Amino acid sequence: MALVLVAVQGGVAPRPASAQAAGQPAIAISLADRRLYLTTPDGGTRSFPVAIGRPGVSIPVGDSAVKRKRRDPTWHPTAHQRREKPSLPSAVPPGPGNPLGKFALDLGWPAIAIHGTNEPESVGRRASGGCFRMLPGDIATVFAAAEVGTPVRVLRGSLGGQGGLPSEPKPVPAPPAAAADNPTAAGRATAPIAAVPVRLAPARPSPGALPPDPVPDPRCESVTAPLRRMICDLPALALLDGRARGLQMRFLGSVADPQARAEASYGFIQDERRFHERISALCWVRQGTEGDPAVAAAAQSCLSDALERRISDVNERIAALGGGTRLAARP
Repeated sequence: MALVLVAVQGGVAPRPASAQAAGQPAIAISLADRRLYLTTPDGGTRSFPVAIGRPGVSIPVGDSAVKRKRRDPTWHPTAHQRREKPSLPSAVPPGPGNPLGKFALDLGWPAIAIHGTNEPESVGRRASGGCFRMLPGDIATVFAAAEVGTPVRVLRGSLGGQGGLPSEPKPVPAPPAAAADNPTAAGRATAPIAAVPVRLAPARPSPGALPPDPVPDPRCESVTAPLRRMICDLPALALLDGRARGLQMRFLGSVADPQARAEASYGFIQDERRFHERISALCWVRQGTEGDPAVAAAAQSCLSDALERRISDVNERIAALGGGTRLAARP
């Protein structure tokens, strides 16, 4: 299948030439970015975070297409899933407890789909049984744009960097017993970024064991969104948020190689975007209700947990990049 390159923010996304000629949408999924890139008939491209297969689960790579669209799908656990967890029902009807959410796009690989989820916190992580999970609003957008026959390409490499299209992977078969998603999985690995070696400046000390000095969010002067406003205004939340930013700044300051530093910085930016998408789904507050004590208390508790997880994720990212020591999270 021939490809053309379509510009997206920060890089390029592959688009089948046949789809472009026919004025059709196309989908590319980068396992490295954990993002789905939707190219529309007018040539525009949007990207969305996705959950991919948890560690140990085979993920199909190569070319496929949308074979079926299902609105309010029924989820049927595979025989393999029911052997692993006998308590699973034979089917889960549409509703808030359905692991497929409200929309599913079945692909050409057996039991593999792009779909919604009843676990929005898993999006952006390695958490699925082989499928590609999306946030409810995002899958609604993709479901409306993609028709049966829309080409789908899954690549291992990143589409968010500046290096152009990665080398083409050889297609591999989907796992024979791969789930059309496992609702009990909740892997929490962080997303890898472009493979650029990180060389630390030998003259600078590595991060210490003490928590970093918090770095305030410069956007706090103008932000109006309720959740972001809470993080800015409440000292305990602002401290956690500032420490996550401080971890990033301390690490970036210790990276000697400019290209590696730029790649690491881009990875942190992508992580922060995913974080804001997750809290928007998990800790949602309707505009104007944030003054309600019960609403505010629930949102603050949710944000505190999310910010603690974010610090843990930043630590894991730094360790994966060669930062070594994990830094303390709690104030």
